[in-house]
Amino acid sequence: MKKLRTVLLTAGVAVAALPALAATPTGKTLPTDPAVRIGRLDNGLTYYIQKHDYPKGQADFFIAQNVGAIQEEDSQRGLAHFLEHMCFNGTEHFPGNSLIGWLESVGVKFGQNLNAATYVDRTVYNLSNVPTARTGVQDSCLLILRDWADGLTLSPDEIDAERKVIHEEWRQGNNGMQRIVEGLLPKMYPGSKYGYRLPIGTLEVIDNFPYKVLRDYYEKWYRPDLQAIMVVGDIDPDRIEGKIRELFGPIAAQPNGAPLVREAVPDTKGTIYAIGKDKEMPYTIMELMFKRDATPNSLKNSIEYIRDSYVNNMISNMLNSRLKDMTSKPESPASEGSAGYGNYFLSSTKDAFTLSALPKGDNALNALAAVYREGLRAVRHGFTQAEYDRARSEFLSRLERNYTNRATRTSTAIVGPMVEHFTKGEPLPGIEATYAMMNMLAPQITLEQINKVAATLMPVDNRVLLAAFPDKEGVTVPDSAQFAATLAAVDAEKIEAYVDNVKNEPLIAKLPAPGKIVATATDPLYGATVWTLSNGAKVVARPTDFKAGEIIFNARAMGGTSTLSDSLNNELRYLDETLGLLGMGPYDKAGLNKYLAGKQAMLSLSLSSYTRDLRGNVVPRDLPVLMEMIHAMFTAPTLSADEFEASKHTNRSVLANQGADPRYQFGVKRNKYMYASERAQDVDLAVIEGADREKSLDIIKDAMSNAGEYTFYFVGSFTLDELKPLVEKYIANLPGHAVAEAMPTQLPELAPRRGNNKMIEEQAMDTPTTFAYILVSGDMPFTARDQKLASIAGQILSARLIKIVREELGAVYSISARGGMGRLTSPNATLYTAFPMKPEMRDTVINVINEQIDLLTDPANITAEELNKVKEFMVKTADESMRRNGAMLDAIQGYQLAPVDTYLNAASVVKSITAADVADYMKRLTSQGHRTVYIMDPAKK
Repeated sequence: MKKLRTVLLTAGVAVAALPALAATPTGKTLPTDPAVRIGRLDNGLTYYIQKHDYPKGQADFFIAQNVGAIQEEDSQRGLAHFLEHMCFNGTEHFPGNSLIGWLESVGVKFGQNLNAATYVDRTVYNLSNVPTARTGVQDSCLLILRDWADGLTLSPDEIDAERKVIHEEWRQGNNGMQRIVEGLLPKMYPGSKYGYRLPIGTLEVIDNFPYKVLRDYYEKWYRPDLQAIMVVGDIDPDRIEGKIRELFGPIAAQPNGAPLVREAVPDTKGTIYAIGKDKEMPYTIMELMFKRDATPNSLKNSIEYIRDSYVNNMISNMLNSRLKDMTSKPESPASEGSAGYGNYFLSSTKDAFTLSALPKGDNALNALAAVYREGLRAVRHGFTQAEYDRARSEFLSRLERNYTNRATRTSTAIVGPMVEHFTKGEPLPGIEATYAMMNMLAPQITLEQINKVAATLMPVDNRVLLAAFPDKEGVTVPDSAQFAATLAAVDAEKIEAYVDNVKNEPLIAKLPAPGKIVATATDPLYGATVWTLSNGAKVVARPTDFKAGEIIFNARAMGGTSTLSDSLNNELRYLDETLGLLGMGPYDKAGLNKYLAGKQAMLSLSLSSYTRDLRGNVVPRDLPVLMEMIHAMFTAPTLSADEFEASKHTNRSVLANQGADPRYQFGVKRNKYMYASERAQDVDLAVIEGADREKSLDIIKDAMSNAGEYTFYFVGSFTLDELKPLVEKYIANLPGHAVAEAMPTQLPELAPRRGNNKMIEEQAMDTPTTFAYILVSGDMPFTARDQKLASIAGQILSARLIKIVREELGAVYSISARGGMGRLTSPNATLYTAFPMKPEMRDTVINVINEQIDLLTDPANITAEELNKVKEFMVKTADESMRRNGAMLDAIQGYQLAPVDTYLNAASVVKSITAADVADYMKRLTSQGHRTVYIMDPAKK
């Protein structure tokens, strides 16, 4: 439900041109990060190189093209995206599908480390987390980028095979929202190609373009003056630069190449009303966009642009906080609202300030009015000093966290700004310069200056309203006149200034006297210190030097919701939503967010069937804040009546229109078939109506009533001397007593269906699609070796399904399988796959999958090549995990559930696995006879 509610409720980060601000430095060109080597070959190709040693022994290789769907002619719609696919289907040095196979042989997994994306105005390819110990691997990755730049084979057979794959990608994405947007884009972009340039293109072009047309498009647009290479990681920059010159220098320049024309988006008078509906649209959403000129790329590398970006950030954050407060009240007609700056929908040549609204029930006009009113309130009266202080404090606090962790950023995170620098002209000053600059700049920008900009946000011209509705009985779709009248009515209102009601009370009114650490031990396996506290709780502390600005926390107790009465089923099925609303002490959820502004500490509670978990993370500076939150969560969790009721309103609105959404119905129907217990079913309207706040809060309080049942884990950047007094002050004094820990009793009704089963159901849908789910499950003793074997089996099956079902049969766009073993639940061993596919190939695909699962039980059917690819990837991942706090914590905590180490010797275990081991594991799993195939077919019309 959360994903559905937030599909279009996003705030952008791009900036629009703003009025000049006084008293800030202007006219200065920003420095480029000195750690980045930027060069340009004679043929026009740009390159970026940076040495970065985290993770050790890995690097990222990217190629960015200043080419996207906007370069297509009407007869070429979809070719930019099609060409991206062809980069994985035959190049000069990697014929056929050998490129994917070679990369996976060195631990670079397709779809995870190897991928690409086509946008409207650019295309980006990446090879990520590439092992760099062998320089030959580095050189081959550069050779792949070189082939993508100028060496695609584009064979007719491969083109025809890929038509089927892209056809299935179109099928997978052809949902209600996609159809509405595609139908409304010409109205949103009058006189502009942006109205007809969704990257997926049209089936008419995809199915019928002549081979030469794709070749001509490639030769025209894939050329060095529009390309950039990025290499970041544990490499020798001098050697990489030399190889780039050697490989890319010979590519011929095209001085007379077609000019790259940035498509303009014209200004428009008044408001464009783009209103659409579709039977499979699952909810109503409205976006009111105020177009404004984008900052030209040539002017972005300036202090003015950085300043304007900061101002936009502050305005968005403050207005979003107000909208969150508004929608948390039951009387709000909008269940969600957001505000933000960014590109105007698809276009990079026009920006927009956007207000988004999702209504409660059939209340679109009032919901839009409520969000628009809050926007006008900010325009007319501005923001308060307290709001600005909170927003600025949060901004600088996040910036400090990023600066502190700069040495342990991933290479992919470093490459991202390089891509933005090349394709959009974004500044590239680096984290050190940004940190110094913003700490100087932010305090200089006053509230008066912020409010001066806010007053320009919502002009009467250049407005576009995009409104998407479910096409069903009971949903009213207003026309443009009704929307216009609603906006005009709000314009005519006398809107009062915002009153910032903020509490200043401490989170804990009065702490009890500190408790004591009564015993100390050392965990010999992981080097952790174990403290037993006076209230029976245990603390496991493992300082590390993995990441300077990170501490990860978890507290776990056995025994979850499985023992609770069926009379609480409504509360338990709604519990995930409820837990996201928790406040503490005197604060509801909204108030807690304000209280924590500028503090980088997060904490969340999770109550599953068999365990209770309190998870958090914090920067070292704010460790006392996290400890205060832990104490308050145990002693004074709160659940606001208003926020609880507002949440129910929101979820009623979302669920009311889900009946026609095939993807949603697939999940609902599958779970009904797979699980006997009501608690394993999706939330429905009856659950929402029946969930009681008081009962829900009682469940939470009971789960937290005895701290002596919990073990508290801390892993990260701290010392024992720093942690010890905080443990005694905030944890050892929690109410609690020691208990004998026991593994919870498994309930069969909470486990998936056993036995050999097959079910086919139908669902009405506009785009005929078959959805399938296959699960093989069983019970086995948990061992480190079997845990690795479960994952290996899933990865081998994944690779086979991609090759056969996607590439050879063309029956799906995406397909994967996953194998795993758990320490606690039964069944604890699973292998499953779930995917949408072409309906007419249903039986063929299901037979292929079942056959491939059975083939894995014989070592003669497992090749050394496919096994070694998976092992290479898993060894790389295991080596990475040895420097990650999260992996360390998972290992220590997992040992509590089943005393088996899966962490310290993971790489050596993986290296020792043979084909016979995989086959033996699969034979033990499949011989138990638990295999379920669930299929949802399109209903016959």
